[in-house]
Amino acid sequence: MKAKVSFIALLLLSVIGIVSFEKPEKKKQKQPNLVVIMVDDMGWEDVGFNGCKDIPTPNIDRIANEGARFQEGYVSFPVCGPSRAGFLTGRYQDRFGFTTNPSIDPNNPTSGLPVEEETMAQVLKKADYNSAIIGKWHMGTHPNFHPLKRGFDYFYGFLSGGHHYLPELITLEDLSQVTKKWEWYSTKLRENYGKVEIKDYLTDELTDASIRYIKKQTEKDQHFMVYLASNAPHGPLEATEKYLSRFPNIENKRRKTYAAMVSAVDDGVGRILKTLEEEGIDENTLVVFLSDNGGSRKNASNNGSLRGFKTDLFEGGVRVPFAMRWKGVIPANQNITHPISSLDIMATIVAQNGIKINKERPLDGVDLIPYLTGKKKGAPHDYLFWRKWEQNCMAIRQGNLKLLANKNQEQNPTELYDIASDPNETTDVKAQNTAEADKLMEKWIGWNSEMKDRVFPTLNGDQWWKYLD
Repeated sequence: MKAKVSFIALLLLSVIGIVSFEKPEKKKQKQPNLVVIMVDDMGWEDVGFNGCKDIPTPNIDRIANEGARFQEGYVSFPVCGPSRAGFLTGRYQDRFGFTTNPSIDPNNPTSGLPVEEETMAQVLKKADYNSAIIGKWHMGTHPNFHPLKRGFDYFYGFLSGGHHYLPELITLEDLSQVTKKWEWYSTKLRENYGKVEIKDYLTDELTDASIRYIKKQTEKDQHFMVYLASNAPHGPLEATEKYLSRFPNIENKRRKTYAAMVSAVDDGVGRILKTLEEEGIDENTLVVFLSDNGGSRKNASNNGSLRGFKTDLFEGGVRVPFAMRWKGVIPANQNITHPISSLDIMATIVAQNGIKINKERPLDGVDLIPYLTGKKKGAPHDYLFWRKWEQNCMAIRQGNLKLLANKNQEQNPTELYDIASDPNETTDVKAQNTAEADKLMEKWIGWNSEMKDRVFPTLNGDQWWKYLD
C-alpha cells in the first residue's frame, strides 16, 4: 500500500513538473501607452485632490489617488500657446522663440511651432507609436503647422486657441470665413483634413473621439499616445442643462456654468479610464492630467490662496492641477512636494522607450518615474525658469526660493519668496537674502542668453484681429 501511494505521489510530482516546465514565461511589459488630458485655464483649487469643495471631480481625483499628485506642478508659461508648445516639445518654448500665442491667420507661414522642432508625436514615431491630438491645437493655422504634418497620425478638433461648445453656435465652414475677432470660435471642427458636423456638447464629442481612437489602436495591438487637448473650462462659459442641473446650490451664474464645464471634463476622464480597463490596457498606460496654465480672471475659476491668475508669473499663473498614474509602476496615493514641470512629460515617455534625442535640441524635462518609484531621491530639478519676452518679465525657482519680476523688470524691482513657508507669495524676503537673489538673477540671465527673441508677431496691420486669442 505504501509503495502504491509513493508511486502516485511521484507521478503527481512529475505531472506538476511538466506543467511548470511547459508554462510560458510572462511576456515582458510592452511600451506604455500615453494619455495626456490637458484642460484649459483651470484653477489650481478646482479639483478635489487640491481641496475643491463645490465641484466634485471623482474621476480626475482617481488619477491622483491611484498614482501621484504633484503639489507643486508647474507649466512653462502662464498662457495657453507657449505653455502647450513647451509641453509638446519637452523644451522651454523660448529656445525657439515661441513667446506668445500664435496667429489665427492661415496665410501666415511663420506664426506657429517651428518645423525644426520635434513634437512629442514625431519623437514617439521613432518607437513606432501611433499618435492622436483631439481638441485644441493652437500651434499655428498655416498648412505647414497642421498636426498631421507634425507627427500626429490623427487629428480631431480645431486649429485655433478657443471654440464654442454648443453645436448651434458652430456655423462657419472654416477660417476663411472669419471676418472679425473671435469668429474663429464658430468654425466647424476638423477630422484630419476634413470638416466634421457635431451634434453634442463639444467636451463630450472630444471624449467620444478619444475613446474611438483608443479602441481602434487596441484592436490593432498598437501602442499609442493620445493628447486630449480640452478647451474646457476656457471661455466662453457655455454648458448644457445636463451638467448645469448638477449644481443647484451654486448661485453665482458664472461659477455654476464653470462648474458644469469642469463636471463634463470629469465625466470624460471617467469614461476614458473605464475604456482603458475594458480594453485591458489600464496597467500599461501612463495617464497624465494637468491644466495648460493657472485659472483665468475671466472664467470664474479658483486658484485658492495662490497669488495671481493666468498671464502672471506668480504661483496662480504657473502652478496647475497636475496628477500622473501608471498602475503597477507608480505607487498609489503619493503626494509629491518637489517642483516638477509639464516639460517632464516628454522626458518621461522618452525614457520609457529609450529614444535618442537630437543633441542639438536636448530636452529640458526630467524622467519622473525613478522619483515616483523611489529609485531616485530628492528634487528632479535644480532650477525652473520662466520668461515673458514681450513684457520683459522673469522668474526662477531653486529649492524653496523663487525670484520674479511680474512686471517689466527694468521698471520694477524683483521680488523673492520662500515658497515652502509662503506659497501664497505674500512676504518679499529679498532684503534679507540679497546674496541669494543676486545668484538667482545671475543664473536666470545665463539661461536667458540661450533663449531666442520672438519669431512671429502678434499684430499685422489691419488684420490685427487674426493675431489675438
